[in-house]
Amino acid sequence: MSLLEHFPYSATSELFSQTVLEFDQAKGWVRIGFEAKAAFLNPAGYVQGGILTAMLDDTMGPALWFMLNGEGFPVTINMNTSFMASTKPGHHIGEGQVLQLGKTIAFLQGELKDAGGCTVARSTCSARIVRLGRDNR
Repeated sequence: MSLLEHFPYSATSELFSQTVLEFDQAKGWVRIGFEAKAAFLNPAGYVQGGILTAMLDDTMGPALWFMLNGEGFPVTINMNTSFMASTKPGHHIGEGQVLQLGKTIAFLQGELKDAGGCTVARSTCSARIVRLGRDNR
C-alpha cells in the first residue's frame, strides 16, 4: 500500500471535503483541495477567517506527516495567519511545506488560494512532532 492510501483523514477533512492532490515526501510538500461551503460564511458573505486558518492547519500538518512517512503527527504549538483577500464559497487549494525538521519540533508554512488562483491566506507555524509508538510527554 502506498503512503497516500494510509493518509489519516479526520472529521475536519470530511467537513472541508479535503483531498490530497499531490505530495513530495522528500521535500515535505503537499497540495490539498478543499471546498468552502456557504455554511462557512461570516455576516459579510465571505468565508470566515477561522475556517481559512483551519484549512491552512490541515494543509501544513499533512506536509509533515508525509515527510515523516506517516510515522508521526504534528501538534501545532503556535500559528500565525495573514489574510490577503476575502473569499467566497467554492474550491480552494492549499500548499504546505516543511521549512525545517528537527527531532521534536518542525517549522511549517502554508498558502491557500481560491479557484481563480488568488492567494487568500498564508500561515506559518511551529509544531511538536508526536511520533507513533513512543512516549511523547
